[in-house]
Amino acid sequence: MSDIRRHIRASLFITNQALVGADVRKAFEDQLKLCRAVRDGGWHSVIVGQHFLSDTFTHLQPIPFLARLAAESGELRLGIGISLLALLNPVEIAETYASLDVISGGRLIFGVGLGYRDVEYAAFGVNTAERVERFEHNLEVVLSLWRGDIVDVDLPWCHLERQHLALRPLQQPRPPLWMAANSDAAVKRAARLADSWFINPHATRTTIARQLAIYRQARLDAGKLTDPPELPLMREVFCAPTRAEALALAGPYLAQKYGVYASWGQDKVLPDHDSFIRPLDDLTSDRFVLGSPEECLSELLDWRDQLGVDHFVIRTDWAGMPIEVAMGSLRLLTDEVLPILCEVPYKRSATSSR
Repeated sequence: MSDIRRHIRASLFITNQALVGADVRKAFEDQLKLCRAVRDGGWHSVIVGQHFLSDTFTHLQPIPFLARLAAESGELRLGIGISLLALLNPVEIAETYASLDVISGGRLIFGVGLGYRDVEYAAFGVNTAERVERFEHNLEVVLSLWRGDIVDVDLPWCHLERQHLALRPLQQPRPPLWMAANSDAAVKRAARLADSWFINPHATRTTIARQLAIYRQARLDAGKLTDPPELPLMREVFCAPTRAEALALAGPYLAQKYGVYASWGQDKVLPDHDSFIRPLDDLTSDRFVLGSPEECLSELLDWRDQLGVDHFVIRTDWAGMPIEVAMGSLRLLTDEVLPILCEVPYKRSATSSR
C-alpha cells in the first residue's frame, strides 16, 4: 500500500436529448445555460453521449454539439462519452476528433465504447457478432494515426497503404482515452486497452465494487499500475433540500429515462442479472444519488473513499425536465457538495504496484 494524492474532479454530463415533439432549439439553449453554470462554478468538464436512430428522444450528435460547447466552456474539458467506435470508419473518427481537440485548444477527452442497440448496428451494416473485433481494430487504427505512424491496414471496412495523418491532436501523445464497459469481459478490455474505465451510471454500487477488483487485477496482468491515471464514474445525481423533494422532482424523469433504457435493452448487457423493470424506489437503491446536499455528499464520499473514484461525471438533468429544476440541483451541488467532495489534494491509500 502507498499513499497517493488525487485531485478529485467533477464533470457534468450534458443531456443532448429532448423529448420528441419538444422545442429542440430551446432544449439545446438550456444545455448551454448548464454549461455556462459549470464553467463559472469551477467544474472540470462537460461530456455528451452518442446514439443513432433514437426514436424516443431527439438526440443531437456530439461533434457539432461539442464544437459549439467549445465556444462557451472556457477552460472546461470536452468529453465524448461515448463514441460508438465499432460503427464508424476509424479514419473519420481520427480526423474528426483530432480536429475537435485542435479547435478546443487541447481539451478533448476521448471516450469509446461498443454500444448495445441492435438497431444502430443494423443501420450501419455491422454484424453484432463481429463488433468486438471491429471495435479493437478501429481503436488501433485511430491511435496509430494519432501517433503519426505510417499505417498499413487491410480490413473489409478500411484500407490504408502507408498512410499517415497530417492533422494530429493538439494533446500529445493523444487525448485521454476512456472506455465504457458493462460486462466483466468488457471491464477487462478497458483495463487492457484504455487509460481509464469509464464506469457506467446504470450498474449498482455492489456490482461496480465487484468489477473494480476485476479491473485492477486485469491492469496488473497487462503490466500496468493497478490504479489508472484517473477513475471516472458516471452517476445520476439530483440534489434538493430534502430527499423527498429530490425524489419528487427527479423521479418522473429518471423513471422515463430508464424505461427507455429497458426498451432499448440497456439492462440486458449489465452483469448480475440486473433489470430496470422495477418500482422507482427499488431502481434507485444502491444506484442513483438523490437527496439533500448532506445525503448526496455522503454517498459520493463513499465512492471516493471506499472505491477510489476520483472523477465524478454527474448527470442532473434528463429529457423533459424544466431547466429551472435542473439548475436548482446544479446550484446545490456546486455550492454545498463539490467543495467538500473535491477537496484538493485528497489523500487516499491505494495499491499502485506493477
